[in-house]
Amino acid sequence: LKLHIPIHLSSIMSIKSTLLWRVIPAITIVIAAILGWFFSHESPVGLFFATVVPLSKGVLPPSIVGQGRMTGTPEVPDELMPQPRPINEKFLDLPGGYKMPQQGLGMCCRPTAYDDVLVYRTILWYLLLGGRHIDGAHLYLNHKAIGKGIAEAIKRGVPREEIFVTTKVFPTEFGYESTLKWVVIYLQDLGLEYIDLVLLHFPSLPPLMSSPCSTEGKDATTCRKETWKALSELREKGLIRNAGVSNFALQHVKDLEGVGAPVANNQIQFNPFVPAHVMETVEYCHENNITITAHSPLGGLTDKSRAFSLAQLNQMAAKYNKRVASIMLRWAIQRGFVVIPGTGNPEHMKENMAVYQFELSDEDMKIINELKYTDPSFIHLDARSAA
Repeated sequence: LKLHIPIHLSSIMSIKSTLLWRVIPAITIVIAAILGWFFSHESPVGLFFATVVPLSKGVLPPSIVGQGRMTGTPEVPDELMPQPRPINEKFLDLPGGYKMPQQGLGMCCRPTAYDDVLVYRTILWYLLLGGRHIDGAHLYLNHKAIGKGIAEAIKRGVPREEIFVTTKVFPTEFGYESTLKWVVIYLQDLGLEYIDLVLLHFPSLPPLMSSPCSTEGKDATTCRKETWKALSELREKGLIRNAGVSNFALQHVKDLEGVGAPVANNQIQFNPFVPAHVMETVEYCHENNITITAHSPLGGLTDKSRAFSLAQLNQMAAKYNKRVASIMLRWAIQRGFVVIPGTGNPEHMKENMAVYQFELSDEDMKIINELKYTDPSFIHLDARSAA
């Protein structure tokens, strides 16, 4: 028995026609509109992260729905005044006699870091609770909200000279004249007369991106050096107090030797699981009086939760009556690094600042240092391939 199903050629042609002349053009227009939206922004990469990071957590980003619609960081009570700074607070020395608090607040890479209202509350909570080190970047698109939080904290009695503010120049802004221009904009957005530390955010441009320097046909090394000369001049004028780098491999740091101001800081991914080449960078920095800020101290870029499952760390957390996160922050501080955990939760801020109040034994430090040999598979940001 054969079953004959009539095929209507005209229907097939109609579907093809609809796809060809309606659906595909519509999709193309949407994609073009999205790309146009991103690339028309002053910081396309920043807008990308400000959109994708919240979406990855199931949260509609302010870049789509507008500022002030996100929930998270609670309001700061009007009656809350500055609390004492952390007990046993520690600092690292920087060129020019300045000091950098070893515990800071990272303003990146979580949904609440992209909502202006929550950023304002976060900064105000942190400063009023006794914190003093804020780590930001133009890429994070929250300078103005950070500045408002700082201004309100100062109004309530936090001295400006106690606040340490870090920001970063993204490679799309590299170049001598460009850097001079952008740092002035940073100052205006932050509402500050000077910035304590300005870093080169990455050694080179991401794919498909350009900078004022690169459009002149200059290579990445030349663009870094021109940017560094601009930061050195800004330091001499007092608009910034120190200059540093971020995510720089050993050769990138060496390239700046003798170019201008001393390199004050290198902010890199550092944790017990880093590969040997990172330790080479760390050793060079320590030998040359370059401080290290350790981002991602819990592990890799995408697998932080795995650190919480390690038996050795959980045993230590129980021993010291602390969270695993606090154990890892304290480990980094005892190694001589600055840590910048990001949170909009006031209770977590208190816990993070409390890392000054306990000390890991030499034996426990050794156990954490050797974790790389028991679990070497954490994902690491390798800057060596950057031009």
